[in-house]
Amino acid sequence: MNLWGIDLGGTKIEGAVLESRENLKPLARQRIPTEANHGYEHILDQIATLVEMLAMETGRRPGRIGLGHPGTLDPNTGVVKNANTTALIGKPFDKDLERRLGVPVRLANDANCFAVAEALMGAAPEALPNAEVVFGVILGTGVGGGLVVRQKVINGRQGIAGEWGHNFLDESGGPCYCGKVGCVETLISGPALEKFYAQESGQRMHLRDIVVRSVAGSDPAAVATMDRLVHYFGKTIAVVINILDPDVIVLGGGVGNIDRLYTDGVAEAQKHLFNTRIDTVFLKPKLGDSAGVFGAALLF
Repeated sequence: MNLWGIDLGGTKIEGAVLESRENLKPLARQRIPTEANHGYEHILDQIATLVEMLAMETGRRPGRIGLGHPGTLDPNTGVVKNANTTALIGKPFDKDLERRLGVPVRLANDANCFAVAEALMGAAPEALPNAEVVFGVILGTGVGGGLVVRQKVINGRQGIAGEWGHNFLDESGGPCYCGKVGCVETLISGPALEKFYAQESGQRMHLRDIVVRSVAGSDPAAVATMDRLVHYFGKTIAVVINILDPDVIVLGGGVGNIDRLYTDGVAEAQKHLFNTRIDTVFLKPKLGDSAGVFGAALLF
């Protein structure tokens, strides 16, 4: 059976059809704008349009569709919560899509889709083919995560499994949009790092340039920003390892590209680990921006 996946983003919707679970060759990929400003019904219309485009390209119809989206479908209420595409909040998104498309739909948040794609198709099987537990990390504008155990996404009782970005880390991070203070996201997300650099230096700078300056050692504020990232990354990822003990952690997002996380960050994590060594393998992702849509296709 072909695998159909949709990745719903704030600005674009991407769809893909894979040959089968045994042969993950992409048969088709299409993108169209989300146009979320036109409202919820328009988003449903755009997804239906994209499915028709994929059907025309492949000459096939979906039997079921996996879809990655912002936020989480609350398993207790059946509606979407915590979505930055606010038109989805409070909506029974999967049921409305099933009525519109006429096939079963399975939803997961974008971090879960990233995690399952990298666990089954990307970095994990290439480096450690027998990995049972894979934790996929999103370190970018926000901080999120997805958990895959024995090739299956774990959603959890409240649909928040893997959401390590909103654990408490340190009060110095300040208020978080979620209403709490000192969340992981307030300390090691891209915007949090840029904010700290601005406080230290008195000037605003893009994270990419902060990293370059820190490597050169020419800017004390940049060095301090990266040292702080390493310190807090190690403390918080150690908590994840102590609880889940994953075989593999894949670091996605713009912050995940910072090389020091794979050396100094891992060494810092070992200081806080309930073990004498750290065997968890830290990997960069392999699938780039394809991870979301491929992961959605793998949800069934």
